[in-house]
Amino acid sequence: MTETKKFTQEELNEIEELQVQNNRIIFELGQTEMQSFLVNEELKKLQETKSTLQAQFSNFQTKEKELVTKLNEKYGTGTVDINTGEFIPQNW
Repeated sequence: MTETKKFTQEELNEIEELQVQNNRIIFELGQTEMQSFLVNEELKKLQETKSTLQAQFSNFQTKEKELVTKLNEKYGTGTVDINTGEFIPQNW
């Protein structure tokens, strides 16, 4: 039968310290992974918002061009004073 041996208190303290450090590192890795996940989810939301806004901007530009064409056909080339509603023809 083999004789059991005991670690010294110093050795036990070293083992315990390593376990504590290991647990801390594993916990912090988990926290980092969770933060990464949350950041990626937020990034996905931002990308969706960006895509929506880009589509809205494109639609806006199309409507703006249509309105300018319509007004140019009706009034000719010129500018509009938004405050007075007056059309100022462009003189060539």
